[in-house]
Amino acid sequence: MSKKKNITKKSEEFLKDYLNNSSPTGFESEGQKMWLGYIKPYIDEHFVDTYGTVVGVINPKEKYKVVIEAHADEISWFVHYITKDGFIYLRRNGGSDHQIAPSKRVNIHTKKGMVKAVFGWPAIHTRTAADEKSPKVDNIFLDCGAKDKEEVEKLGIYVGCVVTYEDEFMVLNNKYYVGRALDNRIGGFMIAEVARLLYENKVKLPFGLYITNSVQEEVGLRGAQMIVENIKPDVAIVTDVCHDTGTPMLDKIKQGDTRCGDGPVLTYGPAVQNNLLELIIKSASKNKIPFQRAAASRATGTDTDAFAYATGGVASSLISLPLRYMHTTVESVAKVDVENVIRLIYESLKKIKNNHDFRYLK
Repeated sequence: MSKKKNITKKSEEFLKDYLNNSSPTGFESEGQKMWLGYIKPYIDEHFVDTYGTVVGVINPKEKYKVVIEAHADEISWFVHYITKDGFIYLRRNGGSDHQIAPSKRVNIHTKKGMVKAVFGWPAIHTRTAADEKSPKVDNIFLDCGAKDKEEVEKLGIYVGCVVTYEDEFMVLNNKYYVGRALDNRIGGFMIAEVARLLYENKVKLPFGLYITNSVQEEVGLRGAQMIVENIKPDVAIVTDVCHDTGTPMLDKIKQGDTRCGDGPVLTYGPAVQNNLLELIIKSASKNKIPFQRAAASRATGTDTDAFAYATGGVASSLISLPLRYMHTTVESVAKVDVENVIRLIYESLKKIKNNHDFRYLK
């Protein structure tokens, strides 16, 4: 690929703004507006479903439909209980990790605006070996500086308010993108970049392309389940993150061997259509794009499953981005892998024909 096709400074600025904007599951609309604004110059039209999944379309009149998809939501918390002393207990919204919460700064989203708070935790001086406790969902709490429940409520905080971490995007040693919510908003960035490259390189696809940023993946692939019935695609290439297992405390026998910097990860499993996977592998080999392999026991745990098992079945495949420290505020991905996932989706699309028949038996 030429330098023109690489991630630009403008693209990276969008990535920074997109990740710094919160997009909790069920409340993705502001982030979706940003994403749509970025891709609009590169698409022919778009539509949005009832729950906020956004789809940019290229060649909308073509009957054969190909989806490239990521999910737009991030894990978060819900206000669940406010004590008479003004401390706030929470419930998960998605797979939020209680272990990382103590001492974190958060934003509580209210109708009056954003309210700052912190996850409190007893000081080390006050804890003894006999009463040492680990963070759990039922003992972590927020402190917003209020003296009692009435003062909390005057701030606009009530049960059901969503809570997100304050941490922001950064570039680590010029090699890694780091921040909260790379899972999987970095995927939304990558499919948007594919749209940009197709436009700037004047690639004429022989099918309709549906660039899909789905909501509510973190609570069970819900956005993808809804939008697949709307689009009714023939093919779906999904991108999400997977684990970098090269960091300490991970068991490769259980988790596999995939690492940041070694390329996109291609998954084998029942939901993955093998002929489509082979097309992607050939695209990688032809264009000298490094890739890794992983196996899924039953489900991939990604939106791939929602597309594959939609009514009638959709030829689906998964291209994953290796990521360190999933569901923390310092999720990290290698810049070179981001480039290569974009390249691999882009090159694979160019190999798909109009009315491409991926069936095993014909």
